[in-house]
Amino acid sequence: MESRGETPLTMEVKTSSSVDEQPTIKYRGIKAMPYILGNETFEKLGAMGTASNLFVFLMQFFKLKHITAIKVMSVFGGTANFAPLFGAFLSDSYFGRYKTIGFASICSLLGMAMLTLTATIDKLHPPSCQMGGVATCVGPSSMQLTFLFASFGFLIIGAGGIRPCNLAFGADQFNPNTESGKRGISSFINWYNFTFTLALMVSVTLLVHIQSNVSWSIGLGIPTCLMLVSIVIFFMGSKIYVKVKPEGSPLTSVAQVLVAAIRNRRLKLPEDDAHLRLYNYLPLNSIISILPYTEDLRFLNKAAILTSEDQINIDGSPTNPWKLCSIQQVEEVKCVMRVLPIWASAILYHVAINQQASFGVLQALQADRHVRNGGYEIPSASFAVFQMISLTVWIPIYDRIVVPLLHKFTGREGGLTLLQRMGVGLFLTTVALFVSAMTEEYRKQLAPKNTNGPTISSMSAFWLVPQLAITGLAEGFNSVGQMEFYYQQLPENMRSVAGAFYFCGMATASYVDGLLVSLVHEKTKGGSGDWLAEDLNKGKLEYYFYLVAALGVFNFVYFLVCAYWYRYKGDGENNVQLRTQSDKDFF
Repeated sequence: MESRGETPLTMEVKTSSSVDEQPTIKYRGIKAMPYILGNETFEKLGAMGTASNLFVFLMQFFKLKHITAIKVMSVFGGTANFAPLFGAFLSDSYFGRYKTIGFASICSLLGMAMLTLTATIDKLHPPSCQMGGVATCVGPSSMQLTFLFASFGFLIIGAGGIRPCNLAFGADQFNPNTESGKRGISSFINWYNFTFTLALMVSVTLLVHIQSNVSWSIGLGIPTCLMLVSIVIFFMGSKIYVKVKPEGSPLTSVAQVLVAAIRNRRLKLPEDDAHLRLYNYLPLNSIISILPYTEDLRFLNKAAILTSEDQINIDGSPTNPWKLCSIQQVEEVKCVMRVLPIWASAILYHVAINQQASFGVLQALQADRHVRNGGYEIPSASFAVFQMISLTVWIPIYDRIVVPLLHKFTGREGGLTLLQRMGVGLFLTTVALFVSAMTEEYRKQLAPKNTNGPTISSMSAFWLVPQLAITGLAEGFNSVGQMEFYYQQLPENMRSVAGAFYFCGMATASYVDGLLVSLVHEKTKGGSGDWLAEDLNKGKLEYYFYLVAALGVFNFVYFLVCAYWYRYKGDGENNVQLRTQSDKDFF
C-alpha cells in the first residue's frame, strides 16, 4: 500500500471499445420555433412589464421611502440574479430544461398575479396620501408587506428557472452537428435577442405609461395576462419538443476537483513530465476539446494523482470521482479560477450601472418631464429607453464600422480583445457617473429654494439623456464583451454556467449597492446633511455619484492589473498538450 507522501503509482487499465448506441433524436427546429419564440416574447413582455417600473411602484403606491425602496430592490434583484445558478444546477442534474421552464413559468405567473392583487385590492396596499404632503402618508402594514414579499418570492423562483434554461432549450431543438442545425441555432439566438429588446422597449414605454398614468392594477394586470398566454403557448408545443435528459451539472465536476485536491493535499506531485504521470480520462464519445496542461495553480493538480488505493472502472472512469479526477477536469477548474478575478471587477461595474435605474429615476421624478410646456409628461422610468436606444444603435455600428477600422490598426479579427472591450466599458461607466454628478448639481441650481416637501426643478429631464446614453455605450462594450468572455474562456461543458456567471455578478452588485446606500445614508444623515435625503433638493446626491465614480476608478485600475496577468485559455509557454484515451493507455 502506498504511503501518502510517496510518488504516485502508474497503472494501466483496459477499456471497453464498445460505445452505447444513442437513440435517434427527431429535431423539429423550425416547427418548434413558433411555440418557443411565442413563449419567449410573451414571457419577456410579462416579466419586463412587471419589473421595469417596480421601483416607482414601491415609492408611489406602497409609500416606501426611496432609501427603503432601493434596499428592497437591491435584495430582490440580487436574489433573482443568484437564483439562475441554482436553477441551472437543478435543471442539469435532476429535472431537465422542459420541466424547469414549465414549473418556473407557473411560479412567475403566481408572483405577477399576487403583485397585481396588491394594486387591485385595497386591503393589500396602503391608503392614498391625504392632502397635506408626505407627513400624512401611511406606510404599508406587516400583512401588506408579507403579501408583497411573497409575490417577490414566486418571481424569484420563476427567474431562477427561466433565465438559465430558455435560450438553451431553444437551441436544443436544432441538430448541432449539421449545417442547417447550426444556422437554425444562430437564427434562433438572433430572434431571441430581438424579442428581448422588443419586450424591453414596450415595457419601459407603453406598459410604464399605463402603470403611471392610467392604473397600476391595469398596468400590472396586462403583464400577468401576457405571462398566462406565454405558458399556454409553451405547453402547446410539448409533443414536438426535443427534451434533453439531465446528465449532471458541470458544477459537480468543479466540486469534485476541489474535494479531491484537498483529500490528496499531502501527496507529492511528479517532478518531471507531470502531464504524462497524472490521471487523464475522457469518455470515448466526448466532443469536448482537450485542454492543454498548465503549470499554474499546481495545488489543483493533486486531484489527478493516481494511487494504489484508487479503483478504475472498465471504461477508464474513476470509481470514486470525489477522490480521483482527470487532468482534463482539473484544467477546466483552472479556467474557472482564472476567470474569477476578472469576474470580480464586474461587481462595481454593475453597481455603477444600477445607479441609473435607481437614482437616475429619482432625478427624473424631480425634473421637468414634459415634452412641451404643459404637454405630455413622460413617466420617470421611461427615460431608461434612451439607455436601450444607445445600446441598440451602438452594437451594429461597432460590429459593421468600428471593428473593421480597428482591425486595420490592431490586426485582430474582433478589433479589440475581449478584455480591452470590457476595459472600455468600465471606463465609460465612470464617465457616466461624473456626468450624472454634474447634471445633479445643475438640476439643484434650478430647483425652488426654501420649500416644504419635494419640488420639481425647472431643468428638463432630457438633460439626463447624456448619462443614460453613455451608460448604454458602456453596456455595449462591457456587458456584451463580458458575456462573450465567459462563453469563450469557460470550458465547453460549462457554457450553461457562463450566463450564470454574468447574473451572479449582477446579483453581488445588487447586494453591494444596497449596502453602500445604507452606509452612506447612515453616515451622512447627521451634521452637514444627508447625501441621500428623501428630497433630492435638500440632499447631496452628486457627492454619492462622485463616491461611486471614485470606486469605479479603483476598480478600473484593479481590472487593468488582472487583465495584464490574465492568460487566455490555451495560451502560454508552459502549456503541454495532453494525450487522452485515443492515443495512450490509461494510467
